[in-house]
Amino acid sequence: MKLSWVKALGGFFLAAVLSAPAFGAPNTALPGTLNFVEGQASIQNQSLTSKSVGSTELDAGQTITTTDGRAEVLLTPGVFLRLDHNTAVKMISPSITDTQVEVDKGRAEVEVAELHKQNNIQIREDGLNTRLVKTGLYDFSADENQVRVFKGEAHVVDGDNDIKIKGGHQLILNAGNLKSVKFDQKADENDFYNWSGLRSEYLSEANVNAATLYVGNAWAGPGWYWDPWFSAYTFIPGDGFLYSPFGGWGFYSPGWAFYAPAYYGYGFRGYGYRPVFHPHPGVGFGHGHDHFVGPHGGAAMMSHGFHGGGGFHGGGFHR
Repeated sequence: MKLSWVKALGGFFLAAVLSAPAFGAPNTALPGTLNFVEGQASIQNQSLTSKSVGSTELDAGQTITTTDGRAEVLLTPGVFLRLDHNTAVKMISPSITDTQVEVDKGRAEVEVAELHKQNNIQIREDGLNTRLVKTGLYDFSADENQVRVFKGEAHVVDGDNDIKIKGGHQLILNAGNLKSVKFDQKADENDFYNWSGLRSEYLSEANVNAATLYVGNAWAGPGWYWDPWFSAYTFIPGDGFLYSPFGGWGFYSPGWAFYAPAYYGYGFRGYGYRPVFHPHPGVGFGHGHDHFVGPHGGAAMMSHGFHGGGGFHGGGFHR
């Protein structure tokens, strides 16, 4: 009986992949696209739900607000903006080469997995612009008027001054003398930091799931790729792999997908990840899932049930 069930799901997975080119549709997400939401959140007066993911965009001049909830928004390919509870972020410029947002209230983090010299990614807070110049993890607290750099490097522009913030340093924006100082990173690894890290791990799993499909096959190059099993866009780089600033996982190009870490249960067990299928179309937080060993020795994820009850995102494969 178990074997028949597994075969049926395997056949369903194969049919889904072959019949729906939208599974790996690249570069269809614009900066400002909502990629995850939980709890209470809205853009302007529009409430956001799981059905808004992948199809709702934060346009120039619009503000995304969370109350008792959190959200994730795509910026340029490989850059994720995440909002904590009671946070408001305004989109200033959604251009790929000039991406600017403003943190008006609360706390936000930006994970930068890939950055090109043509990118101009700026986060505005307390009247000052912070430009992200290296891959890494950046934390912005409008309530505390702080910019923290866990990993990477950022430059804060204050008139003619350019204040550099390196990894492990922070800057108090409303201080009289703007100078970066060290901060206790472990003390700042709170619930929101852990939530952001878990999102990064899920997106890495989605990356491997999507990238593996293109091994030995034609693909359209680096960009955002929709994965219906995770109900989210993930990032596939052009070549090699990129480490997550949280460590332990990252984003892999198709040629490197089989070198991704393998997970058995919730523990790391070396390399050789071979996803077979993901019957769970919406892996999120609070949804238990197990892993089983695939036919090539890697791990594939199997859930305890379908998420959301509505099938795939938006009632079908995302386009």
